[in-house]
Amino acid sequence: MVENVPVASHVHDGLTIEGYSRAAVQTCWRVNELKLLFDAGVQPWDFMGTPTMFISHAHLDHIAALPAYVSRRRMMKMDPPVIYMPDSAVDTAWKMLQTFRSLDRGAMPCELVGLLGGDETKIGREIVVKSVEVKHTIDALGFIVYQRRMKLKPEYLELSGEQIRALKEAGTEITNEVRIPIFAYTGDTAPQGLDNNPEFYDAKILISELTFAAPEHRREKIHKHGHMHVDDYRERQDRFNNELIIGSHASTRYTDPQIKRFVKQTLPTLLDNRLKLWL
Repeated sequence: MVENVPVASHVHDGLTIEGYSRAAVQTCWRVNELKLLFDAGVQPWDFMGTPTMFISHAHLDHIAALPAYVSRRRMMKMDPPVIYMPDSAVDTAWKMLQTFRSLDRGAMPCELVGLLGGDETKIGREIVVKSVEVKHTIDALGFIVYQRRMKLKPEYLELSGEQIRALKEAGTEITNEVRIPIFAYTGDTAPQGLDNNPEFYDAKILISELTFAAPEHRREKIHKHGHMHVDDYRERQDRFNNELIIGSHASTRYTDPQIKRFVKQTLPTLLDNRLKLWL
C-alpha cells in the first residue's frame, strides 16, 4: 500500500487506533476492528477500504479530503461509502462533491446522511454510534460507539435452560440490551462538549482534542474558538474514567517537544499514564 500520510497507530484492548491529527492541518482517524473512519482532513490510501465514515464538522482540516475518499473507492471498484455528518453540512458537502465531479469528470458515488445530536446509527448487529452535540464555532458533533449485548433479565437468572426455552417459545422477552461505551471521539470542542456529554468520560477509549498547552495562552479565548487547553484536563482529571485518553489536534504553534513539556508540567502523571499525546 502507498503510505501517503504520516499515520500513527496504537492498540488498546483489541482495538487499533490509527490516524493523524494537527490543528489547522489535517485530522483523520480509523478504528480498524470496528470498520469506522472519523473525519477526512486527509485521506490515507490505506483508509479507503473502510466503508463508513463519521465527520465531526465541516472545517477544512476535517473534511477537505472527502472527495479523494469517495473518488478512490469508485476508482478501485468498491461499493459507495456511507458518510455521516452534521445535518447542516450535508447539502453543501454534496455540492462540493458534484463540483469535483465536474472538474475531473469522475462520478462521486456515496450516501451522505445528516445527523443531529442524540441520533443513533446502527452498524451491524452489535455496534451503535451515538451522535452528541459539542461546542465549536460551527455545528459540530462528537461520537460515542457502544457495543450492544443482550443479557438475561435478573428475574430469570435462576431458571433452567428448559424453562428459559419455554419462555422464549411463549413470546416472553427474557433479555435486556446492555450498552458498553467502547470508544468515543469528541472532534473539536470547548470543554462544554465534554461536560454536557458525560458519556465521554466513561468510554473505554477516548480521543479528545488537546489543542493548547502553553501557560500564557488565555483559556477564555481558546474556549471562544471551540478548543481546549491542558488546564481543562487538569480541572477534570477526577472525572476521566477512561482506560485510554488520546490527546490530539495540537496547535501548530508548538513543536512536539514543547507540547510534551507543557503537558507534563501540568499533568505530571499524565492522568495515571492513561493520557497519550498523539504527535
